[in-house]
Amino acid sequence: MDLTQLTTADWHARAGRIRYETRHFVDGRFVDSVRGGSFTVVNPATGTPLCEVSAGGADDIDLAVAAAKRAFAARVWSRKAPRERTAVLTAFSRLIEENAERFALLDTLCMGKPIRDMLSADVPAAALNFAYFGELIDKIDGSVTPTAADAFHYILREPLGVVGCIVPWNYPLLMAAWKVAPALAAGNSVVLKPAEQSPLSGLLMAELFVEAGGPPGVFNVVNGLGETAGAALALHGDVAKIAFTGSTEVGKLMLVAAGQSNMKRVSLECGGKTPQIFLADLPDLDVAVTYAINGIFGNMGEVCNAGSRLLIDRPIAGPFMERFIERGKTAYVPGDPLDPATNLGPLVTASHRSRVMSYIARGKAEGARLEFGGGAPDRPGCFVNPTLFSGVNNGMTIAREEIFGPVAAAIEVDGLAEAVAVANDSIYGLAASVWTRDLNVALKTVRDLEAGVIWVNCFDHGDMTQPFGGYKQSGQGRDKCLESLLSYTQTKSAWINLA
Repeated sequence: MDLTQLTTADWHARAGRIRYETRHFVDGRFVDSVRGGSFTVVNPATGTPLCEVSAGGADDIDLAVAAAKRAFAARVWSRKAPRERTAVLTAFSRLIEENAERFALLDTLCMGKPIRDMLSADVPAAALNFAYFGELIDKIDGSVTPTAADAFHYILREPLGVVGCIVPWNYPLLMAAWKVAPALAAGNSVVLKPAEQSPLSGLLMAELFVEAGGPPGVFNVVNGLGETAGAALALHGDVAKIAFTGSTEVGKLMLVAAGQSNMKRVSLECGGKTPQIFLADLPDLDVAVTYAINGIFGNMGEVCNAGSRLLIDRPIAGPFMERFIERGKTAYVPGDPLDPATNLGPLVTASHRSRVMSYIARGKAEGARLEFGGGAPDRPGCFVNPTLFSGVNNGMTIAREEIFGPVAAAIEVDGLAEAVAVANDSIYGLAASVWTRDLNVALKTVRDLEAGVIWVNCFDHGDMTQPFGGYKQSGQGRDKCLESLLSYTQTKSAWINLA
């Protein structure tokens, strides 16, 4: 059935019938918490409880890591022929597509993402991740180095062992796929700790991996709070790597945990305060404004690389802002995320909404001009209206700290040099964009910007070949791409004496 043809009533009816699996998934089966206990997942669109989920702790992490370690030691996955592993991940990718309705409903109900975004973006992208990395499995090459005639030297790439993946709530399914797919493709076993706000799609993912032919114990999921289950995973001595996406504050704790335990590898994709630079010679003002609006208000602004700082060249600031205000006020309208017409759902929790509203209050107090938004719609749930501030300088709180909500800060600059200086004046360096007709200017700007992902005359474009990750306190390591796959391997050097 074409899911895009379903109505709001259809989606509500299907949401009422969906089955929630709320236990952990360990060694190929669903299990309760060792010590019992649960936590509540709340639907942010209504503010009502959705389900009770098993709360994992250190004991549950121990069981999951032990299962992953046994599977790795048994070589049931790591030594499986490359094309056989490819076949499993390809089948897994197809199962994700076939279960698009379930995945879409689970993430929409848990974190408020519009159902249309799940169907058009998150689910297809997650399936693509497993298909892409599945096809890379037999492309991992070793090497033979030139040596003296009395020696033969070769280098192997091997999996690390047990990989712990800790993922956020803003893209529950997709962020899990970004971590789990390359880890599995490289031959590792995985323990996934989803965000406590949105654990359900990760559980379904693990179940489908086994259905696709994945051996039990290779892909495990433990629910729980970050300070308990997440901390236990990060500190575990049998975990060879932690792959983390989340806040910069917690990312730093991952590094501490690695040092306190077994010096495990850590890859981090953390916060951002992405600048979008609009120079006076940009190719098309209307197109640029459209990208600017989508870059900050898409996914409710709950995006690590959200284009929250609009750095506008002063000669075009007037017409740019006029267009942004005219269109931005109505481009994203808060609504029922199960309505296929809705493009702006609620924020993930009431506490997060309060946090975003406190930033809006801080912007007003520090002298920024509120052009539109700034409040919440008159409806149940954790909604915040799209918000634009002008007259912002880069020293204001709303220009320096990651808000993680639909709040844009417009900063006027005098030319390229000031734009780059303002863009780089941040602890973050995840992404950036620049709009200009001049190829030389574009190339110089790309060279000078301190960010891991840079777009020219577009925003948030890319495919699976694009490394995604940041500079500075936006993290280390890269998602997607061949580099990501290699980061879940280690090299072994063999020197053979032929004398």
